[in-house]
Amino acid sequence: MTKLEGTKRLIGYARISTEEQLHDTQMEELRAAGCERIFEEPVSGTSPARPVLTRLLGELAAGDVLVVVQLDRLARSVNHLLQVIEDLEGRDIHFRSIRDPIDTTTAEGKFSLEVIRAVVRLERALTVERTKAGIKAAKGRGRLPGNPGLRERRPEAIEAVSKARKKRYLGELIPSAQTWLPMVQKLRPQHSWDNVVRVLNRQGQDWTVERLRRAVKRMIHEKLADPSLLARSPRRTPQDHLMQVVAAIAIADPSLSLRDIARQLEQMGEQPARGGRKWQASSVRHLLDEAYRFGLIRH
Repeated sequence: MTKLEGTKRLIGYARISTEEQLHDTQMEELRAAGCERIFEEPVSGTSPARPVLTRLLGELAAGDVLVVVQLDRLARSVNHLLQVIEDLEGRDIHFRSIRDPIDTTTAEGKFSLEVIRAVVRLERALTVERTKAGIKAAKGRGRLPGNPGLRERRPEAIEAVSKARKKRYLGELIPSAQTWLPMVQKLRPQHSWDNVVRVLNRQGQDWTVERLRRAVKRMIHEKLADPSLLARSPRRTPQDHLMQVVAAIAIADPSLSLRDIARQLEQMGEQPARGGRKWQASSVRHLLDEAYRFGLIRH
């Protein structure tokens, strides 16, 4: 395939497994596909931690095309694959697998993706049906559903369930990191957690301070984020609240005009320091200047 027209970039991702020597083959095929850059990740397919993939997904921009040699180089499961592709679609980024009939820049590739979605929905429905049937059969035999070890509070059963939950949480967290971690890295620790959550939720996400802090702590534990994100925010006086909010809005979207920021402040219910509800561009400018002076925004 030749390089796409316009500003689209073809970016390759190669997961290098130690058990399977696919390194050279992947690189050659990705170069032949026209990839401008290729990100290499030396990790096994079962590992949930893929820092290179997380960084790559965060760097992709609208119009880019993420290219892999085959689907198992990118995803750990069909669910993981759909999570990644649907996130890319939401950001106007395309996806292509060289050896599979998946290419979201073509009608045929999009149809193949819909088939995969249908298979996932079917598998989920069958899993629910099998679970219900299993519970019904167990009750018919006089057995209680669930883990008997948990009911009896056995330490080994509790530990096993805890490990499984942590693994599942990490498996869901890492694929989503590119949608929230870059903004956290921009704002922390200069901004409070309340402010960071407010910015993320203004972008259509759904966070609480507690859940976001937990997610960041887990990413740090997996060495996928810098521990400095958890550092204490600088103490500021109550009147600095508006300055922090304005700075966070400007960092989240540097293209906003003073009037755009004013509209966002009004939508958020923030009132100007002098009272009233309408924000003036001059008031926003003053707060931005103060934010630069205090180091909340860097030139």
